[in-house]
Amino acid sequence: MSAQEALNEIKRATAEIIDFERIEKLVNRYYSEGKEYFVKFGMDPTAPDIHLGHTVVLQKLAVFQKYGAHIQLLIGDFTATIGDPTGKSETRKVLPMEKIKENAKSYTEQAFKILDPKKTTIVFNSQWLEKLGTSGLIGLTMQYNVARMLERDDFEKRYKNGQSISISEFLYPLLQGYDSVELKSDIELGGTDQKFNLLMGRHLQRAYNVGKEQAVLMMPILEGLDGVQKMSKSLGNYIGIAEEPKDIYAKVLSISDDLMWRYYDLLSSKTIQEIEELKEGVANGTLHPKKVKEELALEITARFSDQESAKAAKEAFDALFKKKEIPDNIPEFELEDGIWICKALQECGLEPSTSQGRRDIKQGAVRIDQEKIGDEQLKLKKGEYVLQVGKRKFAKVKVG
Repeated sequence: MSAQEALNEIKRATAEIIDFERIEKLVNRYYSEGKEYFVKFGMDPTAPDIHLGHTVVLQKLAVFQKYGAHIQLLIGDFTATIGDPTGKSETRKVLPMEKIKENAKSYTEQAFKILDPKKTTIVFNSQWLEKLGTSGLIGLTMQYNVARMLERDDFEKRYKNGQSISISEFLYPLLQGYDSVELKSDIELGGTDQKFNLLMGRHLQRAYNVGKEQAVLMMPILEGLDGVQKMSKSLGNYIGIAEEPKDIYAKVLSISDDLMWRYYDLLSSKTIQEIEELKEGVANGTLHPKKVKEELALEITARFSDQESAKAAKEAFDALFKKKEIPDNIPEFELEDGIWICKALQECGLEPSTSQGRRDIKQGAVRIDQEKIGDEQLKLKKGEYVLQVGKRKFAKVKVG
């Protein structure tokens, strides 16, 4: 893959990139000189489990690893005692250090299901923040003013509403930014909700004369299974990566066809070209959306378990939801490309006439691959399908 193709993969599905020119220079230097660069991602271990929404940034980090990056996986064991105020309407409760360490261990184990451990260094920000001391902390607070801090959206809302903002919460973005000073990061990744904190790293690298200003790459927030709200445990629309393979597989299959492409862009390790080929196949009828979704479900399930477990999850799902409803021995037919659905039903002996086929479609009695159809003018394109009328009449057809 060329440097330009690598950069296209890096840009894929991003929400915003600040200083892309720096990323270009780093990737081009890797291709010409083989010199690696450092990409930072900070995780505050405030919960023990990761869901697919959290893996969007991890997946992008894995892409960077392919193209010369060494990942600085920063565990915010110190900053977790404050709690990220992003999006919060009140001050967070302080977590005990024992719980933070327990969560950190779980986080890193799950992260290495995506990242290459050989190209990753785990660092804890307590290593330098505990040593910062009173004078160092005061010096850090002098690098930013209160007026600018209150321009931050969540702080501004709370201030106007008369809600409490602790001084420690003002310190959080400063401490996160100082991590970039210590690590001398070239690039930092995060979600769109982290923009203020990510830019603080650039600001402080400049203020402390690090000799570089990190580029910032932000990923969008992943929608949950409902396709509307962001993926969240509290909303019950999430897929946990520590769940059983059969549950991960079934949940991925439950998403809509439209949302499937969003998941492909943000979660799949397939290239842009490979995904485009899948989209074209669905658009021209050579690929059925359900088959493409099954491929995605297998990929994601295998990533967080293994290929064998993913295959077993698919077989269990098929046995439960398909074989239960479709007989093992059903007649097979070969039909021409573009055949009218009502004509296909008649030729397979499922309907006595095309007019009866029309009536049954209108009444919701006709299914293709177990999904009801309502378009009586539908024409079947190349592919393999199971046609069904009512509960007992089936035919397997190969079109084209």
